[in-house]
Amino acid sequence: MGAVERSKLESETLSDFVRVMGKNTAPARSHGEVNGRRVRIKLDPEKAKNGLGQLVLTLVKVIHELLELQAIRRIDAGSLMDEEIENIGMTLMQQAEEIDRLRKEFNLEEEDLNIDLGPLGKLL
Repeated sequence: MGAVERSKLESETLSDFVRVMGKNTAPARSHGEVNGRRVRIKLDPEKAKNGLGQLVLTLVKVIHELLELQAIRRIDAGSLMDEEIENIGMTLMQQAEEIDRLRKEFNLEEEDLNIDLGPLGKLL
């Protein structure tokens, strides 16, 4: 695609964008339309914070569970000494306690960390 064609395409795309955005003459708040009715999107900073906390804690919990599984594999394989097993056990317990503390800090229930992946089922 030549520079002129690309420029024309970008110009048309930008014009479409401006036209669509110009239809909404309301103030700087977010609006949308559902079934021909105007809907205002209400953004709650506290819910956004908790949503992000939920996502991060879910990822941390998944990683924690993977670490637990790897530790069990290594213990079963006999590749760890008793002192290493003790250290891993203590570390994993402390991690679990910290995940639980943070979960409570964000006012999340245990099941809130088990995100539904639709047809794949629950994450945890």
